[in-house]
Amino acid sequence: MLITVPNVLTREEVLHCRKVLENSPWVDGRVTAGDQAAKSKNNLQIPVDSAEARELGEFILKALGRNPIYNSAVLPLYVLPPMFNRYDVGMTFGAHVDNSIRVVPGTAGMRIRADVSTTIFLTDPDDYDGGELVIEDTYGTHSVKLPAGDMVVYPASSLHRVMPVTRGSRWGSFFWAQSMIADDWLRSMLYELDMSIIDIRQKLGDDDPSVLALVNHYHNLLRRFAQL
Repeated sequence: MLITVPNVLTREEVLHCRKVLENSPWVDGRVTAGDQAAKSKNNLQIPVDSAEARELGEFILKALGRNPIYNSAVLPLYVLPPMFNRYDVGMTFGAHVDNSIRVVPGTAGMRIRADVSTTIFLTDPDDYDGGELVIEDTYGTHSVKLPAGDMVVYPASSLHRVMPVTRGSRWGSFFWAQSMIADDWLRSMLYELDMSIIDIRQKLGDDDPSVLALVNHYHNLLRRFAQL
């Protein structure tokens, strides 16, 4: 399932992130790539253990916590601390699949399964040329380039790449989550059911028997398949 979510960050929150990032140290992005992905990765990141990364990571997590679409689509069990990258002119990231297992920074080797990948754009499309996030799934190839503050969520198992930047600079936050529902197809079905429930609640009200029955089915399905 690939979805885009608008306005995860307000314009003021985007500007705050940009201000902090402009005063942050930047390092070679290959430090967080796997052996194969590192060969095609050419970008910059702020160090994951820096004060700026910790501050902005908490900032992003709070924004996710208040976003019902993210929580419905991902059903997160764990979310890795968000990271931050930039692609200047000539930088790119070739086709790759994200590592399936990732170590949680700052722990004694705690690992999570990366089920869902997320990118929040921190620069507007008019600020740079190129830099599209291209994602391949069973339904074809999708080119994603969103306004600053918007987010794209997609399976971590997807083959994806970032096209070369030819003008300007593309900044963003990226991170992974382990979902309570490991199977992407089942997770997609639950998301669509949840969206339908929200729609029918608005039309019929929370006390309607049909609404109550659908909510009951949703939670029983989640109870049956969630891995905690």
